[in-house]
Amino acid sequence: MQPPLTPQDHNRQIEGMTYVYPVMSRRAGGLSIGINFNPNNACNWRCIYCQVPDLQRGSAPDINFTQLADELQRFLDYVLNGSFYSDFQVQPAHRQIKDIAISGNGESTSVREFARAIQLIGEIATTHGLFPGCRFILISNGSLIHHSATQQGLKTLHQFNGELWFKIDSATAAGRKLINNCVLSDRQLLDNLTVATGLCTTRIQTCMLHYQEAWSEQEQQAYLDLLSQIKQRQLAIAEILLYSVARQSFQPEAGQLKSVDIDTLNAFANRIRAIGYSVKVTP
Repeated sequence: MQPPLTPQDHNRQIEGMTYVYPVMSRRAGGLSIGINFNPNNACNWRCIYCQVPDLQRGSAPDINFTQLADELQRFLDYVLNGSFYSDFQVQPAHRQIKDIAISGNGESTSVREFARAIQLIGEIATTHGLFPGCRFILISNGSLIHHSATQQGLKTLHQFNGELWFKIDSATAAGRKLINNCVLSDRQLLDNLTVATGLCTTRIQTCMLHYQEAWSEQEQQAYLDLLSQIKQRQLAIAEILLYSVARQSFQPEAGQLKSVDIDTLNAFANRIRAIGYSVKVTP
């Protein structure tokens, strides 16, 4: 028998596969099937709260599509027709596939043939009868949405009623440099978000945490101002997903990070709701 599957453990190798891994997701409230396009631990950002060990700068390697298809089909059969839930001691209330989430160990949209990968996953999930009962999610930092290949992938995602979770951890260039170790201008962020909302359902996911000047009152106000600007542009944002750090970071700053308590999250969520957004808070 395997150790219990818990929200605190997002081990990509738990099933010994390259591309597919199970997650007991605190946000989904049940089983999430993770898809990892970045087994090389490469990303174009380096977020200080990232749980990927040995993270390196770079892009996803080419996908072995035969292996991806085999792994996903075998794992879905294990969950739907096999002993997965009992093997991993999953509580009866959580014995349901809540979503297929393309996330993994780096920026997924950096993979070549991105749209082909989305199409393959969508077709396999459809064949197994998962849609529309479960969600199809792409979690992305949004930095490559200006690329035509990424846009084609988002169009394909939309064909399966999928959704993009667009990361915004700061509304300022300085804040993004501090938290995400990236160089992304305010204009590029808004331009990419504009493109994304025109292609598929888009939610903004935001991680609040205590670290140096991150999420100071000035940063909070800048974030609210950005949301107001997004509202003025009439961009279709389905929801704001607000959460804090809950698992061990493997970045050099790990020892200096502290999660934001639920009362603070809820208070900030109310300020966001006052602008006119739907907000989901996950402690």
